[in-house]
Amino acid sequence: MSEPAQNQPKKRIGEVLIDKGMITEDQLKIALQEQKVVGKRIGAVLIELGFVTDSIIRDALSENTGFSSVDLANTVMDAEAIKMVPQDVARRFKILPLSYDKAKHELTLAMADTFNIVALDQVRAIQDTELDIVPTLASDSEITRVLEEAYGFDLSIDGILQEIETGEVDLESLQADGDQYNHPMVRLVNALLADAVQRDASDIHFEPEEAFLRIRYRIDGVLRQVRSLHKSYWPAMVVRLKVISDMNIAEARAPQDGRVSLSLLGRQIDFRVASQPTSYGENVVLRILDRRKGIVPLDALGLSDENLHTTKLMLAKPEGVILVTGPTGSGKTTTLYSVLNHINTEAINIMTMEDPVEYPMPMIRQTSINESAKMGFAEGIRSMMRQDPDVILVGEIRDDITSDMAFRASMTGHQVFSTLHTNSAVGSIPRLQDLGVLPDIMASNLIGIIAQRLVRRLCESCKEAQEVGELERKLLAIDDAVEQVKIYKAVGCKVCDHAGYKGRTSIVEIMKISDYLKKLISQNTSAHELLKAAIATGFKTLADDACRRVLQGTTSLDEITRVVDLTGRVG
Repeated sequence: MSEPAQNQPKKRIGEVLIDKGMITEDQLKIALQEQKVVGKRIGAVLIELGFVTDSIIRDALSENTGFSSVDLANTVMDAEAIKMVPQDVARRFKILPLSYDKAKHELTLAMADTFNIVALDQVRAIQDTELDIVPTLASDSEITRVLEEAYGFDLSIDGILQEIETGEVDLESLQADGDQYNHPMVRLVNALLADAVQRDASDIHFEPEEAFLRIRYRIDGVLRQVRSLHKSYWPAMVVRLKVISDMNIAEARAPQDGRVSLSLLGRQIDFRVASQPTSYGENVVLRILDRRKGIVPLDALGLSDENLHTTKLMLAKPEGVILVTGPTGSGKTTTLYSVLNHINTEAINIMTMEDPVEYPMPMIRQTSINESAKMGFAEGIRSMMRQDPDVILVGEIRDDITSDMAFRASMTGHQVFSTLHTNSAVGSIPRLQDLGVLPDIMASNLIGIIAQRLVRRLCESCKEAQEVGELERKLLAIDDAVEQVKIYKAVGCKVCDHAGYKGRTSIVEIMKISDYLKKLISQNTSAHELLKAAIATGFKTLADDACRRVLQGTTSLDEITRVVDLTGRVG
């Protein structure tokens, strides 16, 4: 349980603001005199006198107490969390339920006074004493304003749709500032975004058809239809999506890109938005970039002990190129960010060139490529080389100029990370040759190649053991001497939304370029011969790692055959 007593303020808030140069001593004296008259907290008095703003007080309090703070202006309410705290309790104690995490039984509350133990105890008494409450700082006035909106309007998708069906939608009011919760279409878009994040979706698809709007979420790599709405809803929804992602609402005939950052379920979530004109209107897809999931510790990537050891050996080399390969959506970016996070210290300068920057990371200089400003990957590498980097991340090697610049950077004593679109680790060698990298340069500068895919995890609540027949034993390369083997199949239950799977994990093959492989690469050896040589020295393929995951009970045989070709293991 969160105990506010552990985060006692270090100084009085007035002293903190003076130290920061936000107010003068005279202004503090005036506020203290006024406080005696009105009896309010000093922060509220300073705001009323116009000496500081809500956000200044909120940030100063956050820094002084150690509690995180939240900007309620860009926060989307969680309907389930709102239901957990009665309206009269929320108003009496000036608290706002932000999000509820079922798995952790954790409720995040926005509070103007995070040390109000009475308020925290009251909420626990209503729910149960085991509820973990996470207090988050918000300004007094923001809480008062949002309380009216949160408890005054329906926040559930079905409730909002019912509300829209009984009234007309004013498109112009969607662009206006002010009390956004008055408009049901604003709440509908917010509720859909919150619902997708809650269900761990990676993408949201809004797809207009002739007579209706289809809404699909990509969950664990597979698209699922979640709603079908009448086509009359879409014009207002697309306007709202464009407004919040800073796109041109008047342009409907050309593709557009945008970005929006919102506080959802108690944490900051970014969305990359793309619109595409189609026969029945604009198709809009949102990629969900959840910072909490984007950066995973290296030890938590699910690598086998052998692969983890090999990865750390590769990272120990001070210069050279490390590639991560795989199709779109195979987790390449997550792996690269995990690697960067693992080596990130004050002692080294890490610089990245991405398309675009997906997850901001502390101490790392990140740059998005900008074609309109003639800042592509190649130009970006040239520019970064003058910034005294130790480690360079190039988002993707996609042409001969970028590949040439990446290998030049490694030859001048830099560690270079990048991605490549190939199906396997060994397939990267002919691909780099195709991009003009000479065999000798490749052999002397390539440290290693990581190829990966993502497979769905079996739901722990409903997975069932399945019979292991002759075919299964062949596919999984189970020794005839081993009698008892347990593998599982997907079933489906409420926990996994009847999909049989919940969450994803990676399967990986890592080819460390040994001296023997360097010799073969420099001799322009074929990919087939390279693979045979690598396997002879202990290299484990994607299929091997996928079968390891099945035998661990993490995923099913059906799932890995969807992602990896196992036909070569039979006959």
